This record gives sequence, structure tokens and C-alpha cells, in this order.
Amino acid sequence: MTLLEHAPATWDPDQAFDAFEAWAAGRGLTLYPAQEEALLEIVTGANVILSTPTGTGKSLVATGAHFAALAQGKRTFYTAPIKALVSEKFFALVDIFGAEQVGMVTGDSSVNADAPIICCTAEILANLALRHGEQADVGQVVMDEFHYYADPQRGWAWQVPLLTLPQAQFVLMSATLGDTTEIADDLSRRTGRETAAVTGVERPVPLSYEYAETVVHETIEDLLATGQAPVYIVHFAQAAALERAQALASVKIVSREQRDEIAAAIGDFRFTTTFGKTLSRLVRAGIGVHHAGMLPKYRRLVEQLAQQGLLRVICGTDTLGVGINVPIRTVLLTGLTKFDGQRMRHLTAREFHQIAGRAGRAGYDTAGTVVVQAPEHEAENAKLLAKAGDDPKARRKLVRKKAPEGFVSWGKPSFEKLVAAEPEPLHSQMIVSHSMLLNVIGRGGDAFTAMRELIEASHESPAPKAALKVRALAIYRTLRTAGVVEQVPDASMPGGQRIRLTVDLQPNFALNQPLSPFALAAIDLLDPADPTHPLDVISVIEATLDDPRPILSQQQFLARGEAVAAMKAEGIEYDERMELLEEITHPKPLDELLTEALRVFAASQPWVGDFALSPKSVVRDMWERAMTFADYTQHYGLSRSEGLVLRYLSDAYRAIRQTVPEEAKGEELHDIIEWLGELVRQVDSSLLDEWEELLHPHSPEAAPVAPPPPPSVVANPRAFRALVRNELFRRVQLAALDKHEELGELDPGFGADAWGDALDAYYDEHGSIGTGADARSSRMLVIDEGPAEWHVQQILADPAGDHDWRIWATVDLAESADAGVAVVRVTRVGRL
Repeated sequence: MTLLEHAPATWDPDQAFDAFEAWAAGRGLTLYPAQEEALLEIVTGANVILSTPTGTGKSLVATGAHFAALAQGKRTFYTAPIKALVSEKFFALVDIFGAEQVGMVTGDSSVNADAPIICCTAEILANLALRHGEQADVGQVVMDEFHYYADPQRGWAWQVPLLTLPQAQFVLMSATLGDTTEIADDLSRRTGRETAAVTGVERPVPLSYEYAETVVHETIEDLLATGQAPVYIVHFAQAAALERAQALASVKIVSREQRDEIAAAIGDFRFTTTFGKTLSRLVRAGIGVHHAGMLPKYRRLVEQLAQQGLLRVICGTDTLGVGINVPIRTVLLTGLTKFDGQRMRHLTAREFHQIAGRAGRAGYDTAGTVVVQAPEHEAENAKLLAKAGDDPKARRKLVRKKAPEGFVSWGKPSFEKLVAAEPEPLHSQMIVSHSMLLNVIGRGGDAFTAMRELIEASHESPAPKAALKVRALAIYRTLRTAGVVEQVPDASMPGGQRIRLTVDLQPNFALNQPLSPFALAAIDLLDPADPTHPLDVISVIEATLDDPRPILSQQQFLARGEAVAAMKAEGIEYDERMELLEEITHPKPLDELLTEALRVFAASQPWVGDFALSPKSVVRDMWERAMTFADYTQHYGLSRSEGLVLRYLSDAYRAIRQTVPEEAKGEELHDIIEWLGELVRQVDSSLLDEWEELLHPHSPEAAPVAPPPPPSVVANPRAFRALVRNELFRRVQLAALDKHEELGELDPGFGADAWGDALDAYYDEHGSIGTGADARSSRMLVIDEGPAEWHVQQILADPAGDHDWRIWATVDLAESADAGVAVVRVTRVGRL
């Protein structure tokens, strides 16, 4: 029975509250006083700003709000800052209300988008509000993690709905809001509803705070010995989290019996990558690692083992501050400073309390503990002082350790100040963009007045408002110049003129991939007869995707290393080398073509100027190098960023499938698409499974610790043939470089000596081996597909075009299915 079936036949606030309370009780949940207060305000029609500590049940209040809206026949929206939280809430609400009642829109996925409950990112709702304003079918808005209102890049999306949806009831939630008096007063004035602030609530699980002057290992051992596990050790860099976990592996964290229990829970889980092998060893010792750079399946494994109480220590980053589901008793912060992308700085009070609030598990713990580790040099000095005791002479002789150079200092006073501090007030971060202006004009009516009122209504101070008006006028002029908007006579409008669009905006304008229309136009510029056409199409799509910075950084690093070696060999002087190196960056296929195409495209569709085009090569690079996922992450030293690499590849796969029209694909591009999808699925099927589940949802069951293995790699013949092609072509590339030793490592059964002899014989006849698009085409691979084993022949592209030399190999299907990659064994290299 779904929650909605508990609703009263006709709307009655008291009956609705009682029905929800009874439903919660049926699930073993007793409402806290703060939950009761918030829900009573919601059912009576008030806005609510819920600023209560982590662990006080804000999710249950959100569910009650959706219930109240549906019981009144209103459409309700839930917004969150990241797609993972939106997806998590979507599945939870499907379980509570039924699949037909819940939809989701995140920009790259749209499921049941006409449902009465919509889960979406904040930007989705903001653009909907701009496009339709008071006419939008939005009766209620529940905004989670509302402190993102103060985010410099994204804060506008949390503010716009407050300004443009006066018909809606708002429920704004976060553990760290600070003083929201001005926002509450403004919201009441706009919506005509009372706005209740529910705050200052005691945590159900109280926190105690400690400052540890022992060295980290000793602090951790003390926490474990005094029953404070599970301990989440917070680092502000992924590398530091892994290093800490590996250092702890020498400490006895769990007993032999606990190790056996962990091993049984893990079962046949596939640790398929370089980092996975390390993680396997750590979790079996009771130590987890958790950060955004990990593969999703590894993060979920750590979360599920932690939920079962099998991990006593988890080393991670501060990502646990944003809705991460890891139950923990104690939070240990290794520092109070972080690098924010530009500089090292102290944590804000909001950041500190977001992290600290994760300590203490309701229903499990009676208290939670937050420990801040003293700086390493300070802890070492405290240890030296303790060793010297009360001997004045010994104390005078101490050589105290100094802080490392560039250290941004913190100490016990910093810690005590943060504990006592309230989260900083939220500051408005309003912006004006092309898409914002177009959505307002697309609404119809007096667009000039509507835009001016939107800026005036924003929570900015007078000077920024003036700057926003100047920006809006500049954008309007570019739209007029491009002929995208025009002024037409209209006696009903002030000044007798009305602004209107000259083009039709798609219904989901600014909601999905913003550069997709440009990508379609750019693909039309490519020559289908060009052998590189399939990969050029990939490059167009990659240029519209967000940059995976760690990958691009490593590509540039390796490119510069190779360039330095080449320049040294040529005898180029140091100063000239350094000057030339500045010009070397990561690969940017079609850079000039796409830059010029965008300039032309923007003349008629100037809103694309809001978005950055970024030519890059990741999918193309992996295909051209004929590498597996493991090869690629190892080649570029990306084992700590496996999750980011996979997320990029899965985003690229979806974008290519969704954006490229069928007539532009062709057989070769179909092969690449199938290869890419299978590569992602074999590394971690959860990303594609999640996407497919969103398209065809069903009520989820409890997930096991070990997810089911992906489908057999041989079950998709087209993708498997592409994997086999890549394995053979990788050998062609090495043979072209005469690297018989590396070939011997790939084919130990054939051997480096045999490879060397074969290549000597080949080069006696031919000067080179081709590795271009023709050389790697499917025409150069002959496959005899048997039921258990394939026999393949890779034709070598010799300069004369004789095609008289080949690589013979076998492909074991059973081994390939077990390994999740094509298992290829070379048996002969020679003349046909």
C-alpha cells in the first residue's frame, strides 16, 4: 500500500497530518518534535525553512510535504544539487508513492516527466520557472541542501524559483543555513504565506568535540580501543586518503573472525582495476576508502560494508558532507584547511559543521564524536614535551619541529572557534545569462519589465543589481543583432513595443546538453568519405562535454615529457625548450574547425556563448591507442581517478547515442559506440544500469554487497568484435615501433624472441607498418567465429599494399567472459 492511499478523501490538514504520522509509525518511525512542527506548518499551507542538524530526519519531512501536496492535487518538485542525490530520492519516492506518481529530470535523463512528483536538479526547476513563471504547474517546491544558494556558480538556480513562483509553497532544507531572516521575510511577502523557521533543534544523537594532540596513528588506535568505531577519517585530497588507508594496513584493525565475515560478505565481487586490487586488500583488513574519484561500484561496496558494521575505519574526503550514506560513529578531521582550487584556506563554519554533522548514527549510537587532529608538527612537539616530562633542562634542549613551508596554520583556538560558530549567512549569487533572457522572453508578455523586475527582486545589493541590468541589456543587444529576438508594435505594452522570439525554443531549452544543437551543425561540416569521419564525429561530441581535468592534466604532462625528450635529442637549448613547452597541451582534435564553426553558429544563436566549447580527446585517444580501461588509467597514472574516467566515458557514450543522428553514424561509428558501451559496462555496469533503470524504473529491492556481474562480454557480438580488433591493433602499433619486448609481455606464450625474429623478417621486406585509419579498419581483420574459440588474422598494412603479412591469433570465449575483456593469444606472425 503506497503512502498516497492514506490520504483523506477530501483535504483536511489535521486528517492529513494524522494519516502521515500513522504511516510513519507503521514503518517504525516516531516523529521528532522538529519534524512534527515542520509538518504541521506544511499541512496548514506555510512555507518552511528547516535548518536542523544532520540526523534529525529532514528526508521524512520532505516525504510528508510531497504527501500533503499530492493530497491537495498539487504538483510538487524535489530539487537537489547533484544527480546522484536526485536519483537516490527518485527511487526512494517510487518505493513510497508508486512508480506512476514519481518522475525525474536531470538534464541527461527524463523519466515520467509529467508525474505529480518530479525529482530534478535545481537548474531544471529554475529554467522551468523562468520560462513559465506564475503559469508553471508547480504547487510546491522542496529544495534540499539549500545552502547551495550561496554557491558562486550555481546559487542563481536556488534563488530564481523563490523570485518567480509566487503560487508555490516552499520547503527549504539544510543542516547549515545560518541566519535566514531576510530570505524568510522576502518569501512570505512574495507568496502571501507565513514562513516558519524550524531551527535550533537538539540533535537526537548529541556530539562531543575533541582536539587531539597525539599523532594520527595513536589517535586512531585510541578511538578504536575506546569503542568509537566506525571512524571516518576526513582528508582534503584523494591521494592523502589512500595513503592514510595504506599506512593503517599495518595496524590490527579487525580480528580474524571479522576478516572472515568481511570475506564472506564480499563473495565474488570483481576487483578489476589497479586501484581495485589495493581496495580489496584494505577492506579485508577492515579499512575502507571513499572519495569521488573511485568507481561507483567500489564506493557502494564500502558504503554497504560500513552499513553492515564490517568496516571500523574509512579514509575519505569531505564528500561525505553532501548526502553520502556512510554510517559513522566518529569523524576525525586531519586538518582545518583545504585547497579550494586557487589557494589553501581555512574551513568555513558551514563546511566544518556539514562534515561534523555526519558523526553519530540515529538508532545505533547514543552519542557521536568529532575529533580534530592537531597539525603534525604540533603533535610531534607535544610528544617530545611529554617525553621530556618536568625536567627543565631536557625541555630547554628540545629542538621543536617547525611548520612546513607555506603551511596555513590552525590550532586549538581555530578548532574551538569553529565549534562555537554558527554557519555564515547565505549571500546571494544571482547571475544573468543568454538562456535566462530567452526563457523570460519565451514566456510572452512584457519581457523587458519581467526581466527588470527579476533583477530588482533578487537578493543582491544595489551595485550588483545595476551590473546585472547592464549585463542583461548587453545580452539583449546580441540577441537583436543575431535576429533571434525582435521588437514589434503592440499598443498593450509600455512604450507600444513588444519583444518576441523569432525562433521556436524547444520545450526543454537550456535543460539538456546546451551545445547539442551546435554539435549537430558541426557534424554536418564533416566529410563522410574521410577515413577519420567516425572519430571526428566522436571529437565533435567530446568538445561539448565537461572537461575531465585530471585526465587532461595527465595527457598534457606526458605530452610535455615526450616533447622534452625529443627536443633534447635535437639539441634545443633549455630556454627555448621551456618556451616551446608552453605551447604543448592535451590533444585537441578539430580545434580550429570547431572554434570557427562555433563563431559562425553563435552569430545566429548567441546563447551558446554561455557555454564553453572544449575540444579534447579521451574516447578517441583510448580507441586510437587500442587500450582497455585498465591500460588507459595505468598509462596516464589515473588509478586514483578511475571513477572520474568512467563517469566521463559513460557521459560520452550517452551523448553520442542521443545526439548523433543515425544517418551520420555508419558501420565504423556503430562499432565504436558498441565498444564504448561494453567497455563502461564491463568496468562498472552500475552507471549504465542506473541509466537504463531510470528509463524503465521498477521498485528497487535491497541491494546485495556484491552487485551482480555485468553481462558476459561475449554476449554482445558487435562490441566483442571491436574489443578483439583493438587487441590485435594494439599489437600492430607496437610492431610498427619494433617493440618486440613489449609484444612479448602481451604474448608470453608466443614470446619476445619469436616476435623479434618475425619483425626482423618483415622489415627485411618492407620499410614500415601502417597504423592509420585504413590500417585499423575492420577490412584488415579476418575472423573465423567458432562456438568456444575464434581464430583471427590481422593483416599488416605494408607500404606496397601487398597485405602479405599477418598476425594469427586465437580468442578464448570462456576466458574472455570470465575476464570481461577479449583474451587474445598470438600463435604466429609471418607471410601469408
